Amino acid sequence: MSIPSFYEPQLLLGETTFTLSEESSKHCAQVLRMQAGDALTITNGMGIIVTASIAIPHKKNTIVTIQSQQTIPAAAQKIILGISLLKNAVRLEWLFEKAAEMGVHTIVPLICERTIHERFKMERMQNILQSAMIQSQQAWLPKLATPCDYEKFLTTYSAVQKLIAHCEDGEKSNIKSIQASNDCILIIGPEGDFTHKEIEQALANQFQPIHLGPTRLRTETAGIFALSVLKNF
Repeated sequence: MSIPSFYEPQLLLGETTFTLSEESSKHCAQVLRMQAGDALTITNGMGIIVTASIAIPHKKNTIVTIQSQQTIPAAAQKIILGISLLKNAVRLEWLFEKAAEMGVHTIVPLICERTIHERFKMERMQNILQSAMIQSQQAWLPKLATPCDYEKFLTTYSAVQKLIAHCEDGEKSNIKSIQASNDCILIIGPEGDFTHKEIEQALANQFQPIHLGPTRLRTETAGIFALSVLKNF
């Protein structure tokens, strides 16, 4: 049986005891029914992972004793994924979950000309990223930006390598031929694709056009496929 893991952003290196948040304490004491002496791991999402044991279980403020700790270096490759919001919240949640599991550095939800979406639930999306980080046994929580207007994104975010995947005809590189940089931005448009104007704006901002193969992919599929090709392991 695997040891339960928890996300605690207030965790600091060098602590010998730690009090879990009320949410984590409730999960420990009431959901998992953990007892004194039971083992767990905790990460702060900033590279620190500790192993600990329950000292005093309580539904609001469980106290743990830290037994060992380590600092995990951040990945050398930092991919910023700028991707259009989706009308279907379930598909967007799936995208965020899988992107986090794959170790994306930053996700920026884009509002493009053809974007159709409901209200963006920031707290829920943060929780999905946290759960995916824990499930995939990582120590770095992806950054999640607030939804950003497409034009503002182009001038706000910069990187050594900037890629735009779109479906218009024209000269484009196959993503499989791309040598991914450690400092990379990838942008994916909405279901109706970027407009011609948006593509031209990206090209004017030194984005390299790429294609993702012979079939037209849904936005969330395109994002995960592209990440899987570009991610250095």
